[in-house]
Amino acid sequence: MRFAGAGLLALLLFVVVPPVQTAAQQKAKGAGPFATNEQILQWINDYRYEPKPQRLPEAVKAMSRLGLFRDEDTAGVYVGFMAGVLGSNPRSAEKLITRMYPMPPEDQHAIIKAIAYSGLPDWKGLMGKFVERMPARKTLIDSYLQGKAPVLHDLPLDTGPAPIDTLWGYYFATGSLEPVYRIVGALRWADDKSDLNRLTAGSVAKWTLANNATRDKELLDFLREQQHMRNHPEKVRKVLKEVVVAAETFETGKIRKDALAAIEELKRTGPQPNNSWAKAAYWGSTAVAVGCVVASALGAAAIGVPCILTGAASSAAVKLLNGP
Repeated sequence: MRFAGAGLLALLLFVVVPPVQTAAQQKAKGAGPFATNEQILQWINDYRYEPKPQRLPEAVKAMSRLGLFRDEDTAGVYVGFMAGVLGSNPRSAEKLITRMYPMPPEDQHAIIKAIAYSGLPDWKGLMGKFVERMPARKTLIDSYLQGKAPVLHDLPLDTGPAPIDTLWGYYFATGSLEPVYRIVGALRWADDKSDLNRLTAGSVAKWTLANNATRDKELLDFLREQQHMRNHPEKVRKVLKEVVVAAETFETGKIRKDALAAIEELKRTGPQPNNSWAKAAYWGSTAVAVGCVVASALGAAAIGVPCILTGAASSAAVKLLNGP
């Protein structure tokens, strides 16, 4: 079954995200339980301004209860956020992880990746303390302990939206600009017309950087600085200037439209991708390919979280495309 790009985008636009309370509204009502995905997203978005790492286990259990870890393509931002909180709280990391249990076996990959991505000096030793709690995930644990699976700073960014989501999650937890620097590097693919995966990654990076910089002064200042750094290739600096202008003028919509047009053109005339994720997007819809563009349409931009709905929207569309 196939949909035209415009048709599927229209279908996705019918998905309604409930309005999210502002930080002031939440504060006025007190810190309540994490009953919905929207409450979790709001907490993630506001976390770096008022860190409360002691609430991470509660949030992680809610993520599991709400099924947010079930699709690894959609779990990136949650895993990245978990990793950031653990990495910035080395003294309490073990205690925080202990309080995340019991965790269903199908969701334990999130804890394993969060530990591996945390950047803690002895993350392998920390992971080793929880091996017996996760016997069903021994193969995944061994892949990290033996160096066969990439940690956060080695994640390839041209394999779909999830790695960029993960980097943003780490940023939301820590305010560290290192993951943002990696996202900036993906801008070299923003106009790559030879590879759908890379064009998608570059478009996702461009849109999320601009969108988040409109409401984050520290991020915008960093991007202003980076656009003049000679350690970036000329093509990256050129795209980065467009990002800064879009953020300063609050005109990120143009980036979204340009990305849609570029992917639609590649879909019509470009080479077929080899990646299975990209094939579904390639033969399905521009809306599937540009996950973060879809996230904008669904309302994630309203709370400043970039690609949180990326995988969810894309996966839903792919299932429609490959359905009976």
